[in-house]
Amino acid sequence: MKKIFILNALLISFLGISQNHITVNVSGNIFNTKEDTVKISQFYGNRYVDFLKSPLAKNGDFTIKGNLPNPDYYVLRVGNTHINIILRNNSEVKIYGDGLNLLAYSNIVNSTESTNMNEFIKVISNWNLKQDSARTYLKEHPDKQQEINTSMQREFTEFQNNRQNFIAQNPNSASLMPVLSALDPEREFDLYEAIINQLVIGFGDSPTIKEVNKQFLALKEKKEAGNMFASGKLAPDFTETKIDGKPMKLSDLRGKVVLLDFWASWCGPCRRENPNVVKLYEKYNKDGFTVMSVSLDQDKAKWQSAIAADGLKWSNHVSDLKGWASSAGKIYQVTGIPFTVLIDQEGKIIKTNLRGEELEIELQQIFGH
Repeated sequence: MKKIFILNALLISFLGISQNHITVNVSGNIFNTKEDTVKISQFYGNRYVDFLKSPLAKNGDFTIKGNLPNPDYYVLRVGNTHINIILRNNSEVKIYGDGLNLLAYSNIVNSTESTNMNEFIKVISNWNLKQDSARTYLKEHPDKQQEINTSMQREFTEFQNNRQNFIAQNPNSASLMPVLSALDPEREFDLYEAIINQLVIGFGDSPTIKEVNKQFLALKEKKEAGNMFASGKLAPDFTETKIDGKPMKLSDLRGKVVLLDFWASWCGPCRRENPNVVKLYEKYNKDGFTVMSVSLDQDKAKWQSAIAADGLKWSNHVSDLKGWASSAGKIYQVTGIPFTVLIDQEGKIIKTNLRGEELEIELQQIFGH
C-alpha cells in the first residue's frame, strides 16, 4: 500500500494536552499567489488547525509574531498549499517561496532541521509518484509485469539508500519525523524503534513526538506479548545430554547469569566468536557468569574436538547430536547460528543474539566492571 506523507496525519488532535507556550517570529516573502494572508497551522490530512496569521503584502512580504501552544511540527500555509516547519521557543525563521507550490519551491532560513525534513519529504513524494506511474502502466500493459518489477526494484533500492543516508546524516534530529512513514514497523521494527528513540532525544518536548512514542510503546508491548523470547520473560527450560551422557537442564544453572549459546563445530562464525566468549567467561565467571553451549553437531568426535581446540573450559556442553533437528534448537526456534540468549539469575531473558562488543557491554552493565 502506498504511503502518502502528511506530517500531522500521523497524529491525533492534541487538545487537552498540557501546553508549553513558545514565542516565534516567522517572516519572509511568498510570491506568485493571489492570497492575502499567511498562517501558521497544523495539518491533519484533510483539515488545518490555525494558530497565527499575518497579512501578506502585495510584494509578498510577511511577518508573523506570536505565541504557539508547544514546540512542535507546524506548517506555514498560503491558501491550501503549505510547507512543513519545526518551531521551538524563540525560533526566528525566514521562508521564501512560490505560493503555488511551497514544498517544491521554497527556501527556509535559520532552521536547518526544517530544510532537511522537507528535502526528505520530496524524496518520499518522488518515490510515491514512481509507484503510481508503475501501477498505471501495469494496468495498461499487464504483459510487462516482469520488466516493471525489475525496474521498480532498482528504484526501491535507490529509495532505501537515500533513506539510510538521510538517517545517518541527521542523528537525533527532529527532521527524522518523515522517516517513520517510510518504514514498515513489522518488518523493520528495530530501525523503527531506533528512529523513535532519536526523535525523543532530539525533540522530546514536542506533543507530536510524545504521542508517536506513546503509540510506539503500545505497539512494542503488544509485539513483545506475543514474543516468547522478549526481555523479562522466563527462558523456556529444556533437558539435553552432556558429553558424559548425563542429562542437564537449563534450570540447573538458576542463580547464575547464563549465556545460552547455540553453535556447532562446522559453524565458522561460531568458532570465530568463541575466543570472545572464553574471554568473558574468564573475566566474569567468579561473579556468577557461566555459559551453556548447545551444539547442533551430529558427529560427537568433531564436537568434542572443537570444544578442546577452542578452549571452551566450562562444563555445560550439551547436544542430542541431531543437527538442525535439535530438540533445544526447536524450542528456541533457532534458524541460524551462532544464536545466543542471555539469561538472568532468576531464569528470565535479558536479551537475545548478543555477541562481541554488545555482549561485553551488557555484562559490564550487569556486573559493574
